[in-house]
Amino acid sequence: MDTVRQPAVAGMFYPSDTAELQDQVHGFLRSARPAKHIPKAIIAPHAGYIYSGAIAGSAYAPVQEIGDHFDRVILLGPCHREYVSGIAASTATAFTTPLGEIPLDQAGIHSIVEKLDFVEYSDRAHKLEHSLEVQLPFLQSILKDFSLLPFAVGGATPAQVEALLDELWLDPSQLVVVSSDLSHYLDYSSAQKIDSFTTQKIEHLDPTDLSPEHACGQRPVCGLLRYASKHGLKCEVVDVRNSGDTSGTRDRVVGYGAYLFYE
Repeated sequence: MDTVRQPAVAGMFYPSDTAELQDQVHGFLRSARPAKHIPKAIIAPHAGYIYSGAIAGSAYAPVQEIGDHFDRVILLGPCHREYVSGIAASTATAFTTPLGEIPLDQAGIHSIVEKLDFVEYSDRAHKLEHSLEVQLPFLQSILKDFSLLPFAVGGATPAQVEALLDELWLDPSQLVVVSSDLSHYLDYSSAQKIDSFTTQKIEHLDPTDLSPEHACGQRPVCGLLRYASKHGLKCEVVDVRNSGDTSGTRDRVVGYGAYLFYE
């Protein structure tokens, strides 16, 4: 039976009205900080759009230039609401947002569940997970026809995330998106210092010494860094800011970064 995963955070993290959501996402893309390279993979934040949307726009805008090139997206983000010992796949046939439905590549997902024993089906892990959902309107705005392979990363090691990418990242028509915020709930100055350290590690494809305190998506981030290093990719840092720069006070901020990985 076909099942569609419904939006969980529309109207909270981003607008539930279609026209308003389109206008907001297009505004973030138009105002994006310029990038020098066209990416094969990106790291983008996943907070409410008023906080992190501008930084996410800086990650997605370079993809828009060759949007027709990508017909499949591998999307990884951390689990926030449901414990998963490894990586959670979805049995849904589509994920939907106010911008419409995105078909899931269920054949590709099934092959991964069959091959990798740390990947399991868990619709509970996906039902309320915002780290994946908030990326979808950006993808729908910059790509035309594409299928999605969404994975919620729980207790999986970076090596296991790397192994998943090794199985899936087989051709240049696939875009990899890792969803992660940076530091959480520090004062502005402390956040800038720790996010600078994290950014240097990401830029040099060095996953050592990165913990969940540096990035809530530390496991998928470090898995991507391992893969990028092994396959000779390079990283461009496009935008690093925090909620004190975009919306809110500076006494308790969350950090965000836009990073591109290219050949």
